[in-house]
Amino acid sequence: MHGAALAELWLGEEWSYEAIEVAPDAFEARVRAMPGEGFAGANVTVPHKGAALALADELSETAREISAANTLVYADGEVRAENTDAEGFLRSLPGTPDGKRALVLGAGGAARAIVWALLREGAEVEVWNRTELRSQNLCEELGGEAVGAPDQSGYELIVNTTAVGLGGEDPFAELPLAADAFAPDQTVVDMVYGGEPTALLRAADVAGATTVDGIEILVQQGALSLEIWTGRPAPLETMRTAVRG
Repeated sequence: MHGAALAELWLGEEWSYEAIEVAPDAFEARVRAMPGEGFAGANVTVPHKGAALALADELSETAREISAANTLVYADGEVRAENTDAEGFLRSLPGTPDGKRALVLGAGGAARAIVWALLREGAEVEVWNRTELRSQNLCEELGGEAVGAPDQSGYELIVNTTAVGLGGEDPFAELPLAADAFAPDQTVVDMVYGGEPTALLRAADVAGATTVDGIEILVQQGALSLEIWTGRPAPLETMRTAVRG
């Protein structure tokens, strides 16, 4: 799989949402063709978020600062790039991250949105990535501090933005975390999602930590995209039921 653009198609007074697989070398041509097919916009997933930003005629301030786009809007013959990942993540949290010490795992497009959002809300952010140069580059651009060997117990908020666990990998073999080192006063977020809680969230839950799964973040960022395209409030409970079903 090469990733997908998840698109919103306008049909008269009704809306249809469908998944479209797009290879990287076909991405721009596919995106450019969509307005003529009646699409109002598209959600964009890995690995296309940087490419979506690059081809856009106009960028929102958020997309520009994060340097990644997950939402495209087609209007007046132009493509506008938006990023709802950051605000969707913040809406999924049980409280404000202001003043909290946070660890972000990963340095890709999702990590960029999370680091940007947390710093904007007043959190103290540290970033770990398997390739430390990538986390250093991210922090030089956005802020925060790159770390090589984080102390899991020292964070009030831990966010996994990597794909570890998506293919069944053991997160505790791939990430600098230990299953028995979570604490009740921590909030643990895993952006990986599926039909069941991930191994990472199961371990955090056993320890009494507050957990947030990737489905809730997916729903929240998707709702924001839907509101941009339609100008209407998104039906959050209906979206949650549909995704979890």
